[in-house]
Amino acid sequence: MVKKPAPDQVRTGLGQIVRVPGVGITLRVAPRVLVVVGILLVLTVAVFVLAVGTGTYKMSPGEVVSALFGGGDDAQRFIIETIRLPRAITAILVGAALGAAGAVFQSVTRNPLGSPDIIGFTSGASAGAVLQIVVFDGGSGAVAVGALLGGLGTAAVIWLLAYRGGEGIQGYRLILVGVGVSFVMIAVIDYLQTRAKLEEAAQANVWITGTLNGRGWEQVVPVGIALAVVLPIFFLMARELRMLEMGDDAAVALGVRVGWARNVLLLLAVVLTAVATSATGPVLFVALSAPQIARRLTAATGPGVGAAAMTGALLLLVSDFAAQRLFPDQQLAVGVVTGVLGGAYLIWLLANEWRGGRA
Repeated sequence: MVKKPAPDQVRTGLGQIVRVPGVGITLRVAPRVLVVVGILLVLTVAVFVLAVGTGTYKMSPGEVVSALFGGGDDAQRFIIETIRLPRAITAILVGAALGAAGAVFQSVTRNPLGSPDIIGFTSGASAGAVLQIVVFDGGSGAVAVGALLGGLGTAAVIWLLAYRGGEGIQGYRLILVGVGVSFVMIAVIDYLQTRAKLEEAAQANVWITGTLNGRGWEQVVPVGIALAVVLPIFFLMARELRMLEMGDDAAVALGVRVGWARNVLLLLAVVLTAVATSATGPVLFVALSAPQIARRLTAATGPGVGAAAMTGALLLLVSDFAAQRLFPDQQLAVGVVTGVLGGAYLIWLLANEWRGGRA
């Protein structure tokens, strides 16, 4: 006699579905996903402590932990709280934001190349920031606002060009239009730099490379708020994301309001990308590679937004640590490191696709 599972615990091929009695909430628990996310969290904390304690003024992990909880001397607390902590937290938050946004874009477009930096939203944010630097001589706050408005404005243009009445926005059309708009934004950036003064061009060049140098709490707060608002919505709409990956017809048959769900998810992903880019500049390839790496680590179907966010956080934190330590006499912009790593990953991904492998 086969024992039936309890009504509040049902096992599926994707893990165990747990229904919370009397609340109406259904949670999908996949043991391997939880283990992978836990390992990523531990690694992120370890690299975080190492990054905060490494530099000209070195501190042991014990001293770092003590200073974080109010111990240590005044010099240690000042260096950590004012210089190193905001930078490390910014790296974690921006990486998580880009990883989560990339997972949503790739799920909605059903394409591993459906990433904000490939489609062109980060190019639009860069154009907005460079416009503030060159034309309006804006400070750091104005540059961040310009990047945010540039990213959202570019998203609106891509949206309008990719939308087709009756069909809405299809993934392949969104990618093709986005790539075209991205080249236009790059041309705008190049033009602005040609008419800039030497100092302005140097400032713009550093920003569009993507950097965490000099980042403070004023960058941490907006990205943290955006993640706190957007991530829970992504988790609540996880079912819609999974259904959209199956195609519009299947999603409609399963009761999903395809147009509404796709628009909301893409809009939130664009906002998350724009806010993250306004904090650091366009850090390339994190949004592209983090969701794919997370899927391979978890071996799970579906968008995997949480795992992608943790992967992105660890990836950007490690890249920034490498950017600071590879050349002792000079700090690289973190975008250089992610560009090298992400470019190599993109080559592998395209080669794998070309051979007919599973990307």
